[in-house]
Amino acid sequence: MKHTPMMRQYYELKDQYPDSILFFRLGDFYEMFGDDAKIASKVLEIALTSREAGPQGRVPMCGVPHHAAEGYIEKLIRSGYRVALCEQLEDPKQAKGVVKRDVVRVITPGTFIEGQLEAEENQFLVALAWDAKAAGLASLDMSTGEFMTVTLSRRIGASLESELTRLQPAEILVTADWPELDGVKNLADKLGAVVTKIKETQDSLAAASQVLLEHFSAATLTPFGLTSSAEILAASLALQYVQDTQRAVLSHIRSVKSYTLEQYMQIDAHSRDNLELVKTIRDEKKTGSLLGVLDNTVTGMGARLLRSYLEKPLLELEAIEARHDAVEALLDQTALRLDLEEQLREVYDLERLLGRLVAGNGNARDLKALASSLEKTPNIRSLFAKETSPLLAELTAQLDPLPEFTELVARAIVDEPAITLRDGNLIRDGYNSQLDSLRQASRGGKSWIRDLETKERERTGIKSLKVGFNRVFGYYIEVTNANSHLVPEDYQRKQTLANAERYITPELKEQEALVLGADERIKELEYELFLEIRKQVHEHIEAIQQNAKLIANLDVFQSLASAAVKHNFVRPQMSNDYALSIKQGRHPVIEAATGRFVPNDVFFDDSQQIILLTGPNMAGKSTYLRQVALLVIMAQMGSFIPAQEAAIGLVDRIFTRIGASDDLSTGQSTFMVECSETADLLLNATERSLIILDELGRGTSTYDGMAIAQAVIEHIHAKVKARTLFSTHFHELTSLEHSLRKLVSYRVEVEEKDGEIYFLHRVSRGSTDRSYGINVARMAGMPRPVIKRSLNLLEELETRGNGPRQLDLFKTLDYDTSDLEREPEAAAPSELEKELMDLDLNNVTPLEALQILTRWQQKVAKEDSDHGSN
Repeated sequence: MKHTPMMRQYYELKDQYPDSILFFRLGDFYEMFGDDAKIASKVLEIALTSREAGPQGRVPMCGVPHHAAEGYIEKLIRSGYRVALCEQLEDPKQAKGVVKRDVVRVITPGTFIEGQLEAEENQFLVALAWDAKAAGLASLDMSTGEFMTVTLSRRIGASLESELTRLQPAEILVTADWPELDGVKNLADKLGAVVTKIKETQDSLAAASQVLLEHFSAATLTPFGLTSSAEILAASLALQYVQDTQRAVLSHIRSVKSYTLEQYMQIDAHSRDNLELVKTIRDEKKTGSLLGVLDNTVTGMGARLLRSYLEKPLLELEAIEARHDAVEALLDQTALRLDLEEQLREVYDLERLLGRLVAGNGNARDLKALASSLEKTPNIRSLFAKETSPLLAELTAQLDPLPEFTELVARAIVDEPAITLRDGNLIRDGYNSQLDSLRQASRGGKSWIRDLETKERERTGIKSLKVGFNRVFGYYIEVTNANSHLVPEDYQRKQTLANAERYITPELKEQEALVLGADERIKELEYELFLEIRKQVHEHIEAIQQNAKLIANLDVFQSLASAAVKHNFVRPQMSNDYALSIKQGRHPVIEAATGRFVPNDVFFDDSQQIILLTGPNMAGKSTYLRQVALLVIMAQMGSFIPAQEAAIGLVDRIFTRIGASDDLSTGQSTFMVECSETADLLLNATERSLIILDELGRGTSTYDGMAIAQAVIEHIHAKVKARTLFSTHFHELTSLEHSLRKLVSYRVEVEEKDGEIYFLHRVSRGSTDRSYGINVARMAGMPRPVIKRSLNLLEELETRGNGPRQLDLFKTLDYDTSDLEREPEAAAPSELEKELMDLDLNNVTPLEALQILTRWQQKVAKEDSDHGSN
C-alpha cells in the first residue's frame, strides 16, 4: 500500500518501536497516528481526528503541543506505556523533501526523570539476573545516578520481595531465563511497577563485564566491589537498557556499588508494612508513618537519604554512635542547627539538577539553581569552623564550592532566564562580543521602527496611522480606509482588512530584515553559548555529587535533631550485648498525632527473653508491640527515641507477625499467611533478632491455635533464643511462666469501675484471665439483643466448661431486661429539650443566653437532688 512520503517515514520508524507510542514531531506538535492515536486520545483525554495518508485514505490522528509534551508523556508513562520520542533533525526551512527525523529517546517508567517526582522518593529501574544458585539485583535511579547491586543467595524469594518493597521500583527488567516470572509480575502489580521482559538472554559474563568497563572507562571491575557474577549480569542489564533507550550522555552514572543484606538490619516486606515505616497501609501516605514524624528535611537529597536511613538501620556500633554524636551536637547547639537549616533551605536538589543537565534536559534555570546552591557551601562550612562532632566536621570539611564554575554561571546567565532554550533571554550582556553586536543592531533597528510611526504621521498627516508587527507578515504600516486618500505613493499594499489596509515601504522592509535577522541569530547564538556553558557541568560531576551527599547527610542530622527537640526524644545507649531496656517509652507516631501517650517500659536480659502480654482488645497490646520495634529501628538508624532513657543491644533482624486491626491489614491476614510468616521467622531469626508476634493462632480453632502458639513459644525459648514480644488472648499460656525460665508474663491494665471498663494503656507485671470481649462489643455499638444473647451463651459455656467467668458488667447497670427483647422506643422530649428546640438563637443576646443556661443548670441540679432523696 502506498503512503505519502511523510507517512511512509512515520511507519518506518514505528516498525522499529512497535511496543512504544511514537511521538512524531511535526512543527510545533508531536503527532500520533493509527492505534497509537486511539490509545493516546483515550488516556490523555484529547480529541481524536484524522489525517490524509495517501491512497489508503485517512488515518486516526491526535497531537499535543511540543512545549507541553512533558505532562502528557508523564500521564502515558504513569499508565504503563512507553513513549518513543521522534524529533526533527534538520530545519524544515532548509530541508529538501521530507524533513529528516529519528527517535532520540525511548521513555519508560524506569527512565522518566522529568515528571513531578516526590522529593523523598527515588525513581528506580531494577534489573534482575539469574546465575546458577544466586540472583543479582541492580537498582539504578536515572534522576540521581545512584547505581547499586546486591546478591540474593539465601531465602531468595523473601529477600527479593523485601528489597523490591523497599526500593519501590517503577520498572523491573527480567531476562527470558528468569525463574518464576509470574511471582515477579504479581509482586510488581502489588507495587505498581511495570515488568519489562528482555527477550535476549545475556551472552556471557565477559560480555556483561565489558558493558560496565566501557561505560566507566575502567580496566577492571575490582574497585567497584561487585561480589558475584549475578551482580555483574544485573548491573550490565540495567546499564545496557538505559544506554539503548536514552541515547544520551549518562556520565552522571559514575559508579556502581555493591552492598550485602547483612550490612543492615533486615526488615522483611510484611514487617515494613505492619510497622508503617514510610507510609500508612490505609492510604499509603507519609503522614501517619514514622517517616512523617522524623522528616524535617529541607532538601530533596536529604529527604531521600533520611528514608534510606530509616529503611536500612545500621548494625555497626561505631557508625551508629557517630550519627548519635552528630544529632546530639545539633540538638545541644540550637543556634547552629537553626542557621544550618536556614542555609540548607536555599539549596536545590543537586542530584536531580545534575541528572537533568547531564542528560541534556536541563535548562538555564536548572543551571542557575545548581550554581546558586553551590554558592551556599562556604556559608555552611563556616558554621562548623568551631569544634563539633567528628562526623559533622568531616562532612563539612569536604564541601567544595567550585568557585570557578559558579562564577562562570553568574557571569554568563541572566538572573531570570527563559524556561525554553531557543527563545533567547539566556545570556547576559557583556559575556560574548558577537552577541552584544547583534543585540545592538537589533536595538537600533527596533528604535528606528518605533520612531517610524511618529515620522510617518507627520509626513502623511494621518493621525491614526500605526506601525505594527505579526509573525506572518512581519512589520507593517496600518491606515484606516477613511484615510486611504492620504496614503503616499511609496507605500506598497501588503494586506487588506475590513476597515483598513496594511502597507510596507522599502526602508521598513530593510530595517525588518535587519531586526528579524539579528533576533533569529541572537536566539541561535544564545542557545549555542548555553550549550557550551552546560558542558562545563560534565567537568564537575563527581564534585557536585559529592557535595550533594555531604549536604544530604547534614540535612538528615538537622532533621533528626529537630525531631528530637520537637518531640522530646533522648539519646539511646547502644551496645553489642543482648540486653534491651527502654524506660517510659512512647509510640512516636501516636504521640505526634494526638499530643499525648501513656509511656511504658520494656526489658530484656539474660533472665527475661520472652514477654507474654495479655489483655483485652482495644487496650493497646498491638501498639505496645509496634512501639518497641519502632524505637529499636529509630535507635539503629541514628535517631534519638521517645523515652526517659534506653539501653539497646544491637538487633540484626526484626520480624513482626501482626494481625488485622486498625490500619495494619488489607484483609490478607489469613491463617496460611500467619503460619507462613511465623515459619519464616522461626527458620531465620537469630539470638540478636527481635520478634513481634501478635495473637498468633487466632486464625484457627481455639485448641489448634493455642497448641501452635505454645509450640512456637517453646521453640523460640529453647532454640531461637531471640528477644520476643508475644501478645495473646489464650490466657492459659500464662502458665508457661512456671515451666519456661526466661518467659515473663505482662498485662495491659484495665480498670473496672461502676460497671464500666477503662483501658489504662499501662503495661505491668502479671497476667489477666479476662478478655472483656462482650464489653468491647457493647462499646462498639453492637445491638442490645445481640449483647443479651452473648451474655447468656457465655454464662452457659463457662458453666459447662468450669472455666474462668467473664465479668458480667451488664447486671450492674440496672437494665430492664425486657428492653433487650425489643428495639427501644424513642423517648418523649423533656421540657428542657422542648425549650432548647424552641429557642431562637439568632435573637438571643449573650446576657440572655447566660441567664437561660443558669436557669437550666438550677433545674437540672434540683432534679438530681429530688432523685437522690427518693
